[in-house]
Amino acid sequence: MDRRQLLQGLAGTGLSLGGGQLWAVGAEQPSFLLVFLRGGYDAANLLVPVSSSFYYEARPTIAVPRPGSGAAAALALDADWGLHPALRDSLYPLWERCEIAFVPFAGSHDTSRSHFETQDSIELGQPLQGPRNYRSGFMNRLAGTLRGAAAMAFTDRVPLVMQGEAQVANTALRNVNRPSVDARQSHIIGAMYQGTELAGAVSQGFAVRDEVLRDMAAEMGAASRNAVSARGFELEARRIARLMKGRHRLGFVDVGGWDTHVAQGGATGQLASRLEELGRGLAAYAQEMGSRWSQTTVVVVSEFGRTFRQNGNNGTDHGHGSAYWVLGGAVRGGQVVGEQVAVTPNNLFQNRDYPVLNEVRSLLGGLLQRQFGLSPAQLSAVFPMAEPRDLGLV
Repeated sequence: MDRRQLLQGLAGTGLSLGGGQLWAVGAEQPSFLLVFLRGGYDAANLLVPVSSSFYYEARPTIAVPRPGSGAAAALALDADWGLHPALRDSLYPLWERCEIAFVPFAGSHDTSRSHFETQDSIELGQPLQGPRNYRSGFMNRLAGTLRGAAAMAFTDRVPLVMQGEAQVANTALRNVNRPSVDARQSHIIGAMYQGTELAGAVSQGFAVRDEVLRDMAAEMGAASRNAVSARGFELEARRIARLMKGRHRLGFVDVGGWDTHVAQGGATGQLASRLEELGRGLAAYAQEMGSRWSQTTVVVVSEFGRTFRQNGNNGTDHGHGSAYWVLGGAVRGGQVVGEQVAVTPNNLFQNRDYPVLNEVRSLLGGLLQRQFGLSPAQLSAVFPMAEPRDLGLV
């Protein structure tokens, strides 16, 4: 087996050993996890504008009922907003404990309505005008700014947001199984890199792989005693938490399946099922983090929202403004924050979508600046030419 074949084998494990050395996390150091909902989720049915009669006119078959109108009704947050009932048992308790906040009318000023272009815009974190460096994601720049802060992408490949000069590891946790590189091959690969600058990264990469496999074996052994389900995001979120609370300060995971053009559903149905699963996962993440939850911030974003009016297929199409979620043990939650406007036809963007009033780079810049104590120069390195906006959430 030559070096090229060995490296191809490594790729099959879901570990990017070129990703970087894994640094220890101090007990008091804050951590940040970005959850990216790929596909453009329907923010208007997650954060329901219950005070808007236009919402119910625009969505005759997929609107979530107003609070107090039955078991399928939205969960009241304040006079204007309600939460999808699928999150009653998972995220609504975090709202009641003031550990989650929502930011409506959020997103990128990219108006292409293209999944790929808008995802790239957010992950790069660079100005929309001018040249772009597609080898420099904003979380990689953040990792480089926070020297000694280990970063991990919980994906099968290093995503754009984590690409750049800083060393970042990645591992896919959803389908971890028997490794394609066994112990003997691991030893051979380690020997090949002995004495080189990549020796530490290779060794640490195999250590993470082995740790994940041990966790999997323990979960499988306990499955007959009501262990965590082997399906869905909840199990993945618990694995992420175990790795994040032990050694990482920065993490990224993406969740697909949010492009609901057809048969989206309202209080029940396709979107509701996905929200329920996501909510269970995020609640499990908070639980699994234990005492580290008080130093943790989780932000949930998507490339864009959906059209405000439902389409002819009882779904929604590509839109613009979305709603972001901010969770954490130290988050000043229990509020819907950021710039807002009344949900009326006159306030729609191009007469079809939520407008973007809370720009993603400014929003994340203000949050990360506060959480990690970044100087103006450091923040500028992460989000060039962005004006940070501190919403007072951390």
